[in-house]
Amino acid sequence: MCIPGGGRVRPARRPLFNQLVDNVMGSAIGLFNQLVEDARCEMADDRLSRVFSALADPTRRDIVARLAAGDATVSELAEPYDVSVQAVSKHIRVLEDAGLISRSRDAQRRPCRLEGEVFDLMTQWIERYRREAEDRFRRLDAVLEQMEQPVTGTGAKEAAS
Repeated sequence: MCIPGGGRVRPARRPLFNQLVDNVMGSAIGLFNQLVEDARCEMADDRLSRVFSALADPTRRDIVARLAAGDATVSELAEPYDVSVQAVSKHIRVLEDAGLISRSRDAQRRPCRLEGEVFDLMTQWIERYRREAEDRFRRLDAVLEQMEQPVTGTGAKEAAS
């Protein structure tokens, strides 16, 4: 580009640089968003998240353990705790929302009952990662076994001389 008086002006590179940065950043952001979406797809569904969240509390885990022995009412479940029946009822509601327990009507009684199908869902999720971990350990064992084998061949004979 020429200017009056014979001087030259370099073309502005900032717009090109900005465009390159925008393209790279746009691609990076798009890639990041895709990775997040892929991670969401691989993550457990909302039900599994609710189950693990519900079991994060030791009181709720204890309630589940007690219900594994048999059905019980809220009052029966609240007996061993130094909290109100309402507090235990809130714990039960969380477990119920997660699908771990259900309540039924038996005349005046409303027993809580453990739902086994949710444990199948948890077991499948855990089993998937257990198998992957075992596969990694098997591959590591194979590599370590190869490393422990003595080196044979002409290179080993020359090194010994």
